[in-house]
Amino acid sequence: MYLEFKASQSVRLSIETPTAPLQHYLRQPQRLVYALTDPTRVEFLGSDRFRLKMRPLNFLMVSLQPTVDLVVHANSDGSLQLRSLGCEIRGVDYINRRFHLALTGYLSPQATANGTDLIGLADLQVGVDIPPPLDLTPRPILEATGNGLLKSVLLTIKQRLSQQLVADYQRWLTEMETNGSGDWLAPLPVSST
Repeated sequence: MYLEFKASQSVRLSIETPTAPLQHYLRQPQRLVYALTDPTRVEFLGSDRFRLKMRPLNFLMVSLQPTVDLVVHANSDGSLQLRSLGCEIRGVDYINRRFHLALTGYLSPQATANGTDLIGLADLQVGVDIPPPLDLTPRPILEATGNGLLKSVLLTIKQRLSQQLVADYQRWLTEMETNGSGDWLAPLPVSST
């Protein structure tokens, strides 16, 4: 039995800072990746590509450990786009051969009267051929469990974004001010593409 699971998660964070420095910070996609995950679980593949070894996930009676290759692209306006390039499931070869994961997302700074809002959205979709004997489980139970698992993954990412990314941004901002690097104060040029 082949099933697809889907989840989406939006985020809106208010940060009391001008938009220009936040745009410059976000042009460093590796900072986002390392802020959202345990750095020991990230492998830099070059350019804007990363391999993330996720924590093991338990789906009913099966333990899965996805390894996801991502591209995180920084746009000229300071926004970020993220998408998965591939995924491998370690631990259960049967599922690995019958598994598809698609992750897309964006994060964009928007100026407000009080500073800047970071607005984002992530969509996660997984397709998997359910192995025996799990395929005997009623479809609604499998769907609810799978969709709930994906939602919890995205919620964890949102929580880390709210805490870790904001903390890392504040550290970066302090470093820039301490080092006297004032080039981050200038607004980024907006590309017409």
